Amino acid sequence: ELALDKKVKLLLVSGPAGSTKTYLSVLASLMLINEKKVSDILYVRSIVESADVKMGTLPGEADDKLSPYKRPLIDKLDELLPKEDIAYLIKDNRIEGLPIGYLRGLNWNAKAIVADEMQNCTKKELVTLMTRTGEFSKVFVCGDPQQSDINGRSGFQSIFNLFNDDESKQHGIYTFEFTEDDILRSELVKFIVQKIKNLG
Repeated sequence: ELALDKKVKLLLVSGPAGSTKTYLSVLASLMLINEKKVSDILYVRSIVESADVKMGTLPGEADDKLSPYKRPLIDKLDELLPKEDIAYLIKDNRIEGLPIGYLRGLNWNAKAIVADEMQNCTKKELVTLMTRTGEFSKVFVCGDPQQSDINGRSGFQSIFNLFNDDESKQHGIYTFEFTEDDILRSELVKFIVQKIKNLG
């Protein structure tokens, strides 16, 4: 309901793995396109790798390099739309992916922005992201504080906490938090997340 509410301009979504943060953000974005409330979807993600051993620079042009990082978006689109609709949206440039480091100077009007894995962004990067928001746009800032890969430099939780108040709501910024009970990926993932949380 918050995702589609016209008074909500920016929604910070926190939750564990498998709690549908990305899925619901993409679904809401597609619904907004269908209702002609936004013109296209921009998928933003940090290029931080989650593995302890890094692959290094990927070959190819910018689109080729970003392709592995856009995979979660493509997976969600595959779940939600027929292949021909996805192909049409891509061909018509209605779906685009961009790394968090390339946002300076941009201004988003009438776009749905899905900012994924934002626990891997610093406060500075998150401020850059949030301050691109122009008129008639909807921004989803999704993160899992338990899965940050940037060694204590994540700004996601502090930004989430900062805007989790009534004053922010009056300006169209809302927060929403999923819990382990909301994990839908599988019962196994729910068990893993609950077990790991007990590590402290």
